[in-house]
Amino acid sequence: MSGQEPVSDVVIALRQAFELLRDDPAQAQRRALEILKTHPAEKNARLLAAMAARRQGSVDEAVQSLDGLVEDEPGFAPAFEELGLALMAGGRWEDAETALESALALDDRLAGAWKALGDVRIEQGDESAGHEAYLKQLSLTAHNPTVARAGEALRRGKLAEAEQLCREHLKQHPTDVSAIRLLADVGIRVGRLDDAEKLLLRCLELAPDFHMARHNYANLLFKKFRYEDALHELDTLIAAEPHRPTHLLLKASILARVQEPTQAIDIYRQVLKLYPSQPRTQLSLGHVLKTVGQQADAVRAYREATTLAPSLGEAYWSLANLKTFEFEDAEIEGMQKVLAEGPRSVEDLFHLSFALGKALEDRGRYDESFAHYLRGNAARRRTVRWNADEHSSNLQQSADFFSASFLSSQGPVGDPSDSPIFIVGLPRAGSTLLEQILASHSLVEGTMELPDIISMARRLSGKKSREDTSEYPHILASLSAGELAALGREYLERTQVHRSGTPYFIDKMPNNFAHVGLIHAILPNAKIIDARRHPMACCFSAFKQLFASGQNFSYSLQEVGRYYADYVKFMEHWDRVLPGHVLRVNYENVVADTEAETRRLLAHCGLAFEPQCLEFYRTARDVRTASSEQVRQPIYRKSVEQWRHYENHLGSLKEALGGLYS
Repeated sequence: MSGQEPVSDVVIALRQAFELLRDDPAQAQRRALEILKTHPAEKNARLLAAMAARRQGSVDEAVQSLDGLVEDEPGFAPAFEELGLALMAGGRWEDAETALESALALDDRLAGAWKALGDVRIEQGDESAGHEAYLKQLSLTAHNPTVARAGEALRRGKLAEAEQLCREHLKQHPTDVSAIRLLADVGIRVGRLDDAEKLLLRCLELAPDFHMARHNYANLLFKKFRYEDALHELDTLIAAEPHRPTHLLLKASILARVQEPTQAIDIYRQVLKLYPSQPRTQLSLGHVLKTVGQQADAVRAYREATTLAPSLGEAYWSLANLKTFEFEDAEIEGMQKVLAEGPRSVEDLFHLSFALGKALEDRGRYDESFAHYLRGNAARRRTVRWNADEHSSNLQQSADFFSASFLSSQGPVGDPSDSPIFIVGLPRAGSTLLEQILASHSLVEGTMELPDIISMARRLSGKKSREDTSEYPHILASLSAGELAALGREYLERTQVHRSGTPYFIDKMPNNFAHVGLIHAILPNAKIIDARRHPMACCFSAFKQLFASGQNFSYSLQEVGRYYADYVKFMEHWDRVLPGHVLRVNYENVVADTEAETRRLLAHCGLAFEPQCLEFYRTARDVRTASSEQVRQPIYRKSVEQWRHYENHLGSLKEALGGLYS
């Protein structure tokens, strides 16, 4: 017998070494290295040594070893999987995604690789693809074939099939937490958030350590604007998994929403210290820095994101969205190169197109700029749902319901508080400027575009799916004075999280114009301001703006023009039935005579004039909208006639506006 160790002995030694990995990775690594002394080409020993190095925090060592292993063994799927995990530990998310995809191309039964791929995709901001990977993992790990089939159905978007399979399984196995979580996922996707919440609570009752379910629950609470409850769940998760970036990043997102930007910034920087090569975390950090007015730091964060991921369109758009920022030649060339080569996703396509539109507009190259705006809008329009006929019909139904006779017969109802000030209208109409002027007053606090009125209207509609008939606004006729007052109190309580104690606060959600009737019914003493701007300037400014969410009407010149016309018609209704209740403030008038319009604005709100309202740009506060940098300067006059540079391209907009264009 030769001196070489028999293969069976190597297998036994490897098995024993792998058993040490969880509790004593240092010892496991020593055993692996001992095996490699006599068997240097043993791929499983090389894999084990790298796994042990990663678990001890030696990420660079692990990556270097695994790079060599996958080069020598290009068909060894577990090596690519481990390489992906090591690259994740080093924050190299794009490289990790590539490695994991390579592993799964070799063996698509690697459940751990699917789980890791889901984590990577979510860290990079692609929640849909991330959840698809998680569902693939579930279909591989589910102990019951019915649950596995349900997971696969959900991954393919067959929601009804997934729901039916889950319900059938749960009749026989009511405590299967995987099936319960899967059914909750279906509920979230179809908008049945209350049902999903009950299911996730049941999951956690049965399995308190089911961290994925708890993270889903925290995310659901975030979607339902229950920020304090979501933060409580995340604190529980972070105590159990203190360095898991998904928990930390969700917490930072919520803190930014509840006006705790300093804490959010600290968390983003903590994550970047652990995972320095994470472009989307740099992006999120930049957003919060922009909100608090630290523009130079925001620019550095956004530029770092473009360095880490040169094709990441959202980073370039974030720079453009500062409005006062101008791109350097090299940055413009970089964007043009990515577009010429073909972006990785439609999201990168429209982000880059909008950013290039702004960059070329700043250079006075208006025809080229418009071509990019047009391309970006067309790409974005394909990703959103908008029905102009349905919107027009909804506004007309609301106007018909809130007739002068109905309002006069209703009498004094609702909560008597006069603390809310609503600024409504269209986006890009100057509402942020009006908010900044008002928030400079000692008695007024600016919050943000609050979703609560729209959320309440959606709930009152009673709709469970898009096909259902809405009960809103007609349901308001069946509510008692006490019930309407309770809705007003609910709004005040829900928005308290955004306020710090001043007598008055501003809700500047522009789309609330469609709910003036609801606001008047539940908060009759609230002040309402209609921020109005020249129709061409307003509509084209919205067309140039890539919104993070909502405003789906804005990605077509015809549709944004029709939306503006419907809005004007609807607000004229309120002028007739509640004369003087809504104050109209034209942006062009504010620019032309700021003091006169400021005094008029304050008088409508019952506020004494304070000189600092004229120096609104000195007011230090968080501003989240696209105008954040503009309102930190004296009156911004540049945009009043900017649309005229593009006038020869705007024929369809003029046509949609009809008689409103002049």
